[in-house]
Amino acid sequence: MSKMSTDLVRHALNGPTMGTRWSALFFSDSSVDTVQLRAELQAAVDAVDRQMSTWNTDSDLMRLNAAPIEEWRPLPFHMVRVLGLGLAIGRASGGAFDVGMGEAVEAWGFGRTDADPLAIRAAMDHAHLPTHDILDLANGQARKRAPLSLDLNGIAKGYGVDLLADVLENHGVSNALVGIDGEMCALGHRPDGTAWTIAIEAPDYKKRTPFSMLALEDAAVATSGDYRHWITVKDRRLSHTMDPARGAPLLQAPASVTVIAPTCAEADAWATALMVMGVEEGLRFAQQAKLQALFLTRQPDGTVQSVGTGPLFGVADRN
Repeated sequence: MSKMSTDLVRHALNGPTMGTRWSALFFSDSSVDTVQLRAELQAAVDAVDRQMSTWNTDSDLMRLNAAPIEEWRPLPFHMVRVLGLGLAIGRASGGAFDVGMGEAVEAWGFGRTDADPLAIRAAMDHAHLPTHDILDLANGQARKRAPLSLDLNGIAKGYGVDLLADVLENHGVSNALVGIDGEMCALGHRPDGTAWTIAIEAPDYKKRTPFSMLALEDAAVATSGDYRHWITVKDRRLSHTMDPARGAPLLQAPASVTVIAPTCAEADAWATALMVMGVEEGLRFAQQAKLQALFLTRQPDGTVQSVGTGPLFGVADRN
């Protein structure tokens, strides 16, 4: 390790957001005002939560959900960016990623209320309407052309990670690791020149253990899985990830999908989209779209197998 790297001070900042915590690990000289920096990092994720929360009935997202059909509603800057990216990935994925799953999420009991059979039937009846066909977004405004309940949980957390990275870079910090729960963004590298090391979590329902380790520089990573949030119906676990084609939880999905992308918002959304596609279709799509993705699947004997594509994930199946 060089003398220059030993002169740097290690900083580990964190705070609450979106029902979990954000974190920022970086090394800098003593000139960095960490009190001010922490306040700005917290403000960045607070803005995402304030604008896009489905738990806060007064968020910009929930006000848009409550707006009448055909009425244009002004939206704040960050929400416009997230909605625009979400709609673009929805189109590119053939509807596998859909930001309009709010009705289904609530109906199946993954939101503020318990599962409701009548609401479930209504959500499944509306499943044939892809959001990118019925939501208009233009000039900082949006309007719905049919009943629609937006849910940005599949992309907002990743976007929050990107904002954390932006704040650090604005303060001259070019080497850092930031994250919200398991969504991470690596800026540069560690002081000794090595990549940041990130654990890819094993799809274990009961405990958090690493499946493998990932070395990451100047990129973001996100994982979508079935092992953190689920409901049990007739002795079967149903994941919180919704199938837009059915308006219901996925039935035949990988245990998890991890995606590396230039931004964490992209990684977050594509991980969900590939979960919805499944291993065969998702792997084929990822190869054609040049996405770096790792699929984990549970085997009948209890082992976990992986298959991936891309420079960091192009590996053969393994136990």
